[in-house]
Order: sequence, then C-alpha cells, then structure tokens
Amino acid sequence: MNHSTRPKATPPTSHDGPLDWRRLVEWLQLDGVISVAEAQRVTARCAQAESAQHPLLRLASVSVRRASDDRALDVELLTQWLARRAGLEYLRIDPLKVDVARVADTMSAAYAERHRILPLQVGPAEVLVAVTEPFVLDWVAEVERQSRRSVRRVLASPLEIQRYMAEFFALAKSVRAASKAGSASSGASASFEQLVELGKSTKQIDANDQSVVQVVDWLWQYAFDQRASDIHLEPRREQGVIRFRIDGVLHPVYQMPMGVLGAMTARIKLLGRMDVVEKRRPQDGRIKTRNPAGDEVEMRISTLPTVFGEKMVMRIFDPETTVKDLDALGFSGHDALRWEALVKRPSGIILVTGPTGSGKTTTLYSTLKRVATEEVNVSTVEDPIEMVEPAFNQTQVQAQLDFGFPEGLRALMRQDPDIIMVGEIRDQQTAEMAVQAALTGHLVFSTLHTNDAPSAVTRLLELGVPAYLINATLLGVLAQRLVRTLCKQCKVPDAAATLTDLAEIVKPWQINGAYKPFRPVGCVDCRMTGFMGRMGLYELLVVSQTFKERVSQAPDVAALKRQAIDDGMRPLRLAGALRVAEGLTVLEEVLSATPPLS
Repeated sequence: MNHSTRPKATPPTSHDGPLDWRRLVEWLQLDGVISVAEAQRVTARCAQAESAQHPLLRLASVSVRRASDDRALDVELLTQWLARRAGLEYLRIDPLKVDVARVADTMSAAYAERHRILPLQVGPAEVLVAVTEPFVLDWVAEVERQSRRSVRRVLASPLEIQRYMAEFFALAKSVRAASKAGSASSGASASFEQLVELGKSTKQIDANDQSVVQVVDWLWQYAFDQRASDIHLEPRREQGVIRFRIDGVLHPVYQMPMGVLGAMTARIKLLGRMDVVEKRRPQDGRIKTRNPAGDEVEMRISTLPTVFGEKMVMRIFDPETTVKDLDALGFSGHDALRWEALVKRPSGIILVTGPTGSGKTTTLYSTLKRVATEEVNVSTVEDPIEMVEPAFNQTQVQAQLDFGFPEGLRALMRQDPDIIMVGEIRDQQTAEMAVQAALTGHLVFSTLHTNDAPSAVTRLLELGVPAYLINATLLGVLAQRLVRTLCKQCKVPDAAATLTDLAEIVKPWQINGAYKPFRPVGCVDCRMTGFMGRMGLYELLVVSQTFKERVSQAPDVAALKRQAIDDGMRPLRLAGALRVAEGLTVLEEVLSATPPLS
C-alpha cells in the first residue's frame, strides 16, 4: 500500500451506525474545515434530492470547499479527514500489494459488497480490511471467527473500494478456474507476485521463463473471463500498465515493473510468430488459444514503438461474441425482417456503415455466416482478416505486394463467387470494382465510414460512382452504433425519468407499449459500472424506386434522409430511444453514440 497516513493523537469521534451526509457536514464545520456559510450551501445542495451514493461521494459531487484555501475537497481529501475523525489509518490501495487469492478466501464477494468492505492482506494473526463505514462494526466478529484472525480496519476511498472489489474478486475467480484446469500448478497469483519481485531486480527475465509463461496464460484467461475485447500492454516512464477494453471502455487492470512487461511482450511476440528482436517498427501477428470453456479463441496482435518502449494491443475474437444471430445483435423485429429480405437478394450491393468500433465486422460476419451454405461460394478480401472462418474463402490485402482491395476484387471475380465481402470501400477504384461485381450478378457486402445510412449514397457519389450505377446496384445501407446495456443484476427503475425525456427524439413517431426506464447502480458482476455487455442500434435504409428518383435528382443528404424515413427507415437515435423505453440502456448512452435527428 502507499500514501498511508497515521491518525492524529486526538481522540476518535464517538458515533454508532452508518454515516450520514448531514452529520459529516456538521463535523466538517465543527473541525473548522468548512465555514458556516459553506455548510449551509452544501446542506441546501444535498437536500435537493435523495441519493443512494456513499455520503463522501455525495459531498464531493457538490464541490465542498475548504475554508483555509477555498480548495474543493475531493473524495480522497474527505476520506483522509474522516480517517482522522474516526481514529483509523487512511490507506490508498495498491493492487500490486494485494494477495488476491488469499483475500478472496476471507469472504465472499456478496458479503464484501453488502458491508462495503474489502480485505487487502491476510497475515498469520491479522486480516487487514479496508472499510468505507468506520462506525459500523457488526461484521467484525464474524470475519474474525471465520478467518481465525483479528481484524485491523483501515479507511479507504469508497471509489477505490468499488473499483478494486470488482477486480480482486473477479481475478480470484479466474485464478481458481485456471488452477482447477491445471493451467497453473503453483497458482497464477503466486507466480504473478514472484514475477513482480523478479522484475524489481536487475536480472534479465527470459520470455520462456516459467513465471512469464504462467502470467501470460493468466492474463488471457482473466481477459476472457472479464469479457474484454482488447488487451493493452502499455510501457510508461516508471512502470508498465495493463488495461482491458470492456464494453467499449478501457479499464486499468494492473501496474508492473517494465522488466516484467517487456518479458510478457516478448513471450506473446514469440507465440505470434513475430520478430522478437525488432522493436523499432510496428508488427502484426496472430495467436490461437482457448478460453476457460475450452473453445478456440483467436487474437490479432499489433505492436507499436513508443517513447517508453514497445506497446502491444491484442484484439480478441471470441466466436461466441463475433458470430451472433439477429436477436443477439440487437435488431428490432421491424429491422430484422427487412434485413433478412435484403440479404436474400441474388445480386447487388449492401453496405454497412459506422465509425471504427461500431460493430460493423460482427454484423457482416454474422450475416455472411447465415448465407454461407454448401450451395454458394462466399469469398472475402479484407484488411486485416478479423477472424478466420472456415465457411468463407478469405483473402488478406497486402499493400507491400501491391495487392489492395481493387486487385483482390479483380482476382475474386475469376474465382466463381456467389457472394463477395469487401472489407472497406476506400477509393474510386474499389467502388467501381464493387459496382462491376454487382452488375455481373454477384451479391456484394462492404463497409463505409459515414455518420448515417443516407450519407453512404453521397459518399459513393463523391468517390466518383455515377448516380445511375448506384441506382442499378445499391440494395440497402445499414448504419449502426454500439451502446452499453444495463446490468440485469443491479439495474433499478428510474422513478425520476418520464416519457417527456424522449419527446424530442420520438417526434413524429410514437412509442408503443410500456415505458420502463431504468438506471445503472453497479455491482461486482458489472465491475461497479452498472453496465454489462453492448447492443447494436440500427438504421436500415432499403432502396425504393422513389429513393432512386431522389438519387438521380442531384440529391442532398437531408432529402435522402426524409425519403428513407418515408420508406420505413428508423433513425439511429429513434432506435436508441426505443431501447431506453424498454429499459435496456439509458438516454445518456444513446445521445453520446448517435447523431442528431436533424
């Protein structure tokens, strides 16, 4: 642990039971930390609405200002003050010094969450427990009886306890699963701690060292268990950092000595058939491994030289999450039927649009998997190949060999294809080849980077495709975004939300059915975020005869959008509003992910 501060010699406050923000304001004023006027202001602000937040978080949210220097007291400063008041040691949690496996054996995740406590160290005679409620002691006797050790309490920030509670118990679960499978005979956590100590020494760590092998295996299993889509190994000035991208958001996982990070990077490069010695230029590789369920998982590896060393990102392609049916992707019944009809057409172009990370590849792979029967030849040209799929004939673009999308498409046309997938239409040549393939009787799928579905038409026009060829080949455009879905374990009804919150979005449409908004809370299962998983929002434009006439009349995006809506297209923001009304996500997620309606 670090930043540990011992309490002053003043006698501790006499209090019993949970903290209350009103009592904390009273104590802050009595201690001279805040003025009388500030106490009145804070009381008025906090009394405006009830909240389930921890009292310290609530006070920090209204920017309590210290009387001595008018500085806003953040959660850490407030926790340090409360520790002195309660006669406890304040402790800043250092995850590298937590014996995760032993800590998780002390109590269950549910017990820790219920009492807002987190065990940090288990000694021969003592258990160190971080608390957020210094005057609640009803759990102490039970923990002492179960652990057969005395309990020493320290006060920690409620934010840190929330964060590390999710990480430590999830990691312990992964380690136990790996131990049962026999993947780490000496225990992943022990090897990790040994490796950290080894990294602090001057000894060179070998990539094939058994400790390095074990910690890399642990890293992957932990990432799979946490539903991570990407693993980041990042060198910094003082230490290395591991982060996971979960549901589109990066989460810090561990910090470690640079020597350990370097050894892990070298080990992974070795497995990915990459040049271990070369650290001055970017490299790409692939690794196949298995998840805890025994299913094969493929990872795409990318390295990049940075100021402090070689950074590595591993993109995880889990078959369970990469290929899904339309319901699992998030298609509404309205759009699912129209999309099914579209992909059954014998020839033409179908485009999927959206920014990077919006789920375009998942939608395309899932759709192609459905149409890839024994009777058809499905061929792709990609950059890079996201996931190897046995049902497809996949080709990798290789710029160094002058083999780009146009050359790949031209070669595919001589391979007797029925369905062609082009990774991305980036230039006029690729666009013209895709149009030519569609005109000669092939069904062509591809992606574009546009904000919405109607913009794909103007993008093709900008690339030099004539309007008459667009009308002759384009079948439809699917624009999409990803939003986080509320955790089913901890979401609660949002009594403050009303249908008027969605009024501007749903006009001129009407929301049919019940309006059941929920709000996130946070639990161990969702890493205290309140969200678990992501779902797609879709905007499906199906080209009609009237739409084609608009395209021929020197169109603008607004006119095309109006016509597409008349033809049955539901804009992205409306699709999101419907999901909010169903209680699957929240309005803030939808507004941040989707373009305005106008």
